[in-house]
Amino acid sequence: MINEFKTFIMKGNVMDLAVGIIIGAAFTAIVGSLVADMINPIIGLILGNVDLSNMYVVLKGTVPEGASLAAARDSGAAVLAYGSFITAVINFLIIAFVVFMLVKSMNRLMPKKAEAPAAPAGPTELDVLKDILTAVKK
Repeated sequence: MINEFKTFIMKGNVMDLAVGIIIGAAFTAIVGSLVADMINPIIGLILGNVDLSNMYVVLKGTVPEGASLAAARDSGAAVLAYGSFITAVINFLIIAFVVFMLVKSMNRLMPKKAEAPAAPAGPTELDVLKDILTAVKK
């Protein structure tokens, strides 16, 4: 069983997957920073100096006016942090687009598989009827 596990773990696919997960985690951190530090401030300027990360609605409890999301959560109030959700959606869209572009690029680089030859066309109904007619005439 140990030898089977060693064989499994040393296969290229498992190692490639591990490298992919590590690179993906690092890439996620980069995208998170891109969204939080560059895209959200631009969106905030367009919306009139609004900080997306601090956009929330108090569902239950009391929160001082103008308090940050962290302060609202620390006060014990139930908050709907829709600004954090918008940030997560932007992160997802950027990551999905980059992955799409990577897959598209890789598909272009991969050699195209030769198409299988078309199956020979079988006899048509007309051919079968002609054969039957010929057989009947004999």
